[in-house]
Amino acid sequence: MNEFNINLQTTTNIQEKSQLIWNNAEVLRGLYKPHEYGEVILPMTVIKRFHDTLFPTRDKVLEVYKKVKHLEVKDGFLRNASGYSFYNTSPFTFSSLLSDPEHIEENFRAYLNGFSDNVQDILENFEFDNEIKKLTNNDKLYYIIQEFNSDKAYLGADRVSSTDMGYVFEDLVKRFSESYNEEAGAHFTSRDIIYLMTDILIAEEKDVLINEGVVKTVYDQTMGTSQMLSSMEERLKLLDKDAEITTFGQEINPETFAIAKSDTMIRGGNPDNMQLGDTLVDDQFSGYKFDYCISNPPFGVDWKAQHKKVKEEHDLGENGRFSIGLPRKSDGQLLFTLNGISKLKETGRMAIIHNGSALFSGAAGSGESEIRRYIIENDWLDAIVQLPNDVFYNTGISTYVWIISKEKTLHRRGQVQLIDASHMYEKRRKNIGNKRVDITEECRELIVKAYGEFLNKEYVIGDKIVESKIFENESFGFNKVMIESPLKDEEGNPILKKGKLQPDADLRETEDIPLAEDIDAYFEREIRPFNKEAWIDKKKIKVNYEIPFTRLFYKYVAPERTEDIALKIKELEETIVKSFESLSGQEVEVDG
Repeated sequence: MNEFNINLQTTTNIQEKSQLIWNNAEVLRGLYKPHEYGEVILPMTVIKRFHDTLFPTRDKVLEVYKKVKHLEVKDGFLRNASGYSFYNTSPFTFSSLLSDPEHIEENFRAYLNGFSDNVQDILENFEFDNEIKKLTNNDKLYYIIQEFNSDKAYLGADRVSSTDMGYVFEDLVKRFSESYNEEAGAHFTSRDIIYLMTDILIAEEKDVLINEGVVKTVYDQTMGTSQMLSSMEERLKLLDKDAEITTFGQEINPETFAIAKSDTMIRGGNPDNMQLGDTLVDDQFSGYKFDYCISNPPFGVDWKAQHKKVKEEHDLGENGRFSIGLPRKSDGQLLFTLNGISKLKETGRMAIIHNGSALFSGAAGSGESEIRRYIIENDWLDAIVQLPNDVFYNTGISTYVWIISKEKTLHRRGQVQLIDASHMYEKRRKNIGNKRVDITEECRELIVKAYGEFLNKEYVIGDKIVESKIFENESFGFNKVMIESPLKDEEGNPILKKGKLQPDADLRETEDIPLAEDIDAYFEREIRPFNKEAWIDKKKIKVNYEIPFTRLFYKYVAPERTEDIALKIKELEETIVKSFESLSGQEVEVDG
């Protein structure tokens, strides 16, 4: 199936399934508030997904269960029978549950108890047990099961792919969360962005992967419903259908973690590789190293609640993930960058999404600057790609994909590639939330080409343009130098104390001197001619790193000539006068 048909199928599945499931939530009106619908609908969707996926092998599982139910070690037999890492030994189906409405709660609980332990863990994270009692007491459980049992509500893996199901879940989560004012970074990542990230990650080793086969590990530190992991696996298997891809992920939200774990199980992955917890303070993968890290962490979100434990790890020095520096408590996105780097193999690569503040926030010597310095001076910053605005579901702000490479190819070493892809998109015919544009296959291929060619060059398709620029690492750093002038006495003479000139705080200035420049030579050329008594306090020199992305891609546009502006004003006045005359029936004289 080509990409156009895949995307068409995805769009159809998302629209049909999520709308149908959302309509099912109407049964809950009155008993639950709209933003609480997810407490029932999300676990029911996961349960139905398991139900439909297991249904084709149901009879075989029940047959095997009769033979091995008395054995202590029976999981292996039942997993083999189901074809998945999970199973259900209950004789009930959604249809048979509906045939006995008087015992709907008892039988439904028996059905759920028939699932393997790894599914029980998922249901516990949803805390669904209390909701079953609430639904039963209000005569809603039967109707919910009935709605999910319709033909159109089929969610089996044979007809609804893992990636498509991820989008359905995220569309539902978004709908259920709309009554809350979520932080700017708490958004969903659409497949077009993920495909761009994955294609850039594998761009320079694509031929090797095809020829030698794919055996890779992939980690997402903020996995949400795990669609980045499933999409990365999908892209790698397009190169090698027999690829061995092992995915790992951590998620802080119990409900989205439960969805991610269920998706991993259906994909055939190891559910033990999916872990619940706060990545910043409860690292579930300490000591692990991965080939790829891919993630979209929250940005613009404070980390005050995690500060104590993060600071404790920072104080461990090289034994901790955050020894390099701590950003402001109002925005912890660069902490995730440090965590991701700590998880990369010596040949590993990472794609991580940030907003604009990660490029430049923080003064010289600040945590943010030190983190950027650490990455650039180690020659790990490979590229940064600016994405189009309005490409996410619920934020329209400028966003950037950082590509981190622990081992750059020879021709990229010592340099950073910046790619402005903000104008490379197609407008959507129908918006999905704030998502008004798509990075189509054609757009993505050109962006990846710009990355792969590694040139100072513009790439154009019609009115769409991608621009690539290459910079030396040190061009992003500068020395922040304090320029002192002497304190003058009443007669205008410099004041000395113990033989040293005393600085005048009111005349103190700072100068940003590029790292490539010799500080003394710069001072003699740029400062001394204008202030012969000035000097540099070299004890206070600080190094700063920032990436002024917008300024580096700025293009000067000459203002219109005054004659042209005057002509436009005159034409506008004439139009206004004509409109007034036609409405009032009176003639108006206009001064020339």
